[in-house]
Amino acid sequence: MTRIDFYSLQPDSRGDRFLLTCRLVERIRASDLRVLIHCPDAEQARHLDRLLWTFREDGFLPHGLVGQVDAGLTPVLISRDGTPETEHQALINLSGGIPDFVDRFARLCEPIDHDPATRAAGRARFRIYRERGYPLEHHQIRLQGK
Repeated sequence: MTRIDFYSLQPDSRGDRFLLTCRLVERIRASDLRVLIHCPDAEQARHLDRLLWTFREDGFLPHGLVGQVDAGLTPVLISRDGTPETEHQALINLSGGIPDFVDRFARLCEPIDHDPATRAAGRARFRIYRERGYPLEHHQIRLQGK
């Protein structure tokens, strides 16, 4: 069963769920895992793509938008619809709902920031996951900078 981790920003944290996503990608990649970021909104997907290029001045997170890069060679993919279906290690959900393809992943990360709508949607997803019996963890994260 998919392990689900919610990551919420502490009240004094700077940034948003997109910066939090960059940090999560960095940590997941440190374990040499592939990451699919589910971001159905095209504008937000492009924003995240740009942010991943500039997140660290001294490092690089190899990534790309599905359809614009070779998915087999790119370990971090930003997808609007859950493709490619061959991805199954780690999923980061930036949608407001529960993706239909959650169960094919070993791990799901749910980044939550201070936006009231994002927090409310995250709480609703947490309740649904709990009702469905998924193993859940919650982590409070403090971001600084940017």
